[in-house]
Amino acid sequence: MPLTFLTADREFDEAAAGFSPLPHEGQDREQWRRPYRPGPWRVGLAAVLLLLASFVLLSSMVIAMAGSMAGAGGCAVIAAIMIAIAVRLLRMGVWVSQHGLRQIGLMSTVTLSWPQVASIRTRQQPVKLLGLPRTVQGQALVITTARGDVLRTVITDHNSDFLGRGTAFERAADVIEAWAAEHA
Repeated sequence: MPLTFLTADREFDEAAAGFSPLPHEGQDREQWRRPYRPGPWRVGLAAVLLLLASFVLLSSMVIAMAGSMAGAGGCAVIAAIMIAIAVRLLRMGVWVSQHGLRQIGLMSTVTLSWPQVASIRTRQQPVKLLGLPRTVQGQALVITTARGDVLRTVITDHNSDFLGRGTAFERAADVIEAWAAEHA
């Protein structure tokens, strides 16, 4: 009896059993969902940030036991900010539902109903490598509103979700484009 929950073969077993790879098939379409998994770079960065936050909370406890409540409070606030940033990092990306499209960035969120979305397409352009200032030639998912505005690019093949996972980028772009075509 294989223990598929302990192995990476679970995905292949689900695919062989007729599992649908589209995240909106057979599920509640009212809920906001990201049509792709967060990438290893994003999850790793959030994990490191949470690890650092735990050390800051530990230092806050040590400082509080030493008697300096102002210093302990300052460390606790810094740890809370680090935890909030880590959670926000994990939520970043494009989310879809029956109601529309939601683009979540680190500091802002843009929500559009489907009639407000004019087009979603993949385009070759210079993109940032892992969100750093260095740019490379790559693909980006470009979202144009009905007013003609182009939203800030969140999904690229060189961001923290898809670096080194080109097929995952293509699949995510296709699923988001399918959501837009279905609700146009």
